[in-house]
Amino acid sequence: MILKRLLEMPELEEDSVFLWGARQTGKSTLLKILFPEARYYDLLLPDVYGRLQRRPELLIQELDHCSAKDLVIIDEVQMLPNLLNAVHWLIVNRGVRFLLCGSSARKLKRLGSNMLGGRAISRQMFPLVSQEIPDFDLIKAVNHGMLPRHYLANNPWGRLEGYIGNYLQQEIEAEALTRNLGTFSRFLEVAALTSGEIVNYNNIAGDCGVSSLTVKGYFSILQETMIGYMLPAFARVKKRRLIKAPKFYFFDVGLVNYLCNRRQLEPGSVDFGHALEHLVVQELFAYVSYTRKRKQLSYWRTASGYEVDVVYGDAEVVIEIKSSQEIQPRHLKGLKAFAEEHPNARCLILSMDNVKRVMNDVEVWPVTEFFKALWQSEILN
Repeated sequence: MILKRLLEMPELEEDSVFLWGARQTGKSTLLKILFPEARYYDLLLPDVYGRLQRRPELLIQELDHCSAKDLVIIDEVQMLPNLLNAVHWLIVNRGVRFLLCGSSARKLKRLGSNMLGGRAISRQMFPLVSQEIPDFDLIKAVNHGMLPRHYLANNPWGRLEGYIGNYLQQEIEAEALTRNLGTFSRFLEVAALTSGEIVNYNNIAGDCGVSSLTVKGYFSILQETMIGYMLPAFARVKKRRLIKAPKFYFFDVGLVNYLCNRRQLEPGSVDFGHALEHLVVQELFAYVSYTRKRKQLSYWRTASGYEVDVVYGDAEVVIEIKSSQEIQPRHLKGLKAFAEEHPNARCLILSMDNVKRVMNDVEVWPVTEFFKALWQSEILN
């Protein structure tokens, strides 16, 4: 069971909105629930796509009677970039509000399409978050990921295989983003193996048999198609010399599990620990976006090897993620090193502990309890 999705778009009361998000995050379902009375153009329907492709001006003719009180939804807008000229005209001359939905803005930007001159606000939709699932199951989320169809499935592996196949076919091959689909497929596997680690373009290039420049281009494709994102390094230097390269995360841990052939992950295993960290990071990215926080997430690592997984804002909150059943003093080394340089930081360590407690000025949180407090605005301000 899924509760109401947490993404809200109050901007639509006055403005138009671009809603971006990877495939199967639930964008179309959400829009039909939130705006059942809106005029709806689904460009996946062959007849709708065909007539607007041939004559984009039909949109103006069909909506010429609309006004600022009307909302028009165009789903999969990236499929017809030329349609945005008609959208622009209707916004300026008729005051029509649009909700323009798509899997990414990459194609529109690459073709130099009309991005409406700042007349549409961009929002992003993520996979499910814990707060949207009344009976949230942490172990299931770590294993299945949080895309609705995958989380809810008894066995998500066939769906995950289909998701990767459709992505390669519809986003990569169809748009000719790379000349060698086989090499890109290999890159996806290597990128998954290094997901959550500091990006080393040369090492990944060696594993894939391509240049580091090609690998940088591949990572750009993943970001532009919203399949992954970079977590930057925290850059405020005090005493210790810091690592400055970013980390890369796929947008959903389920895809990483499939690409790495990680199945039936159980607490206590190394792979479970990696997947748990990934799940927490993707939940934090969604929270910061949905609640419109203007502060950045980053990570911190020194040249000597001290590290914390997540830094929020200007060292206001720092979070370490462990899959241990019981946190021990040795798990606090990174947080303690960080606190020496940033004594005002609130230090948290998340784990599989059963009860919240405080240990040497560090808050120890069970992951599920942390998620609840996060969405109740008790963690990040």
